[in-house]
Amino acid sequence: MYVCMCHAVTEDQVKKAIDTGANTPRQIAKGCKAGTDCGSCVRRIQALLGEHGARPCPTARLAARLGLAEPDAPAAPAPALPGPAPVVPLRAA
Repeated sequence: MYVCMCHAVTEDQVKKAIDTGANTPRQIAKGCKAGTDCGSCVRRIQALLGEHGARPCPTARLAARLGLAEPDAPAAPAPALPGPAPVVPLRAA
């Protein structure tokens, strides 16, 4: 199955890149150009990285070192953002 239609990159090619040491979408892109055109395949590449045991991204390792997350724990969901600011009508001049 194709992962990147722009550059005709298949899942097998991405898996091979992961097996040879690619740990990020950017590293995969260096080898086969997947994810460098429209970018719609980057999420699938990230999923393949997770499925095939690629090391966590540097941000996750940094969070673990700072004690913000367990090293092998899944990332915590992002906190909810406040709702939109109320609209205040302008006074007529």
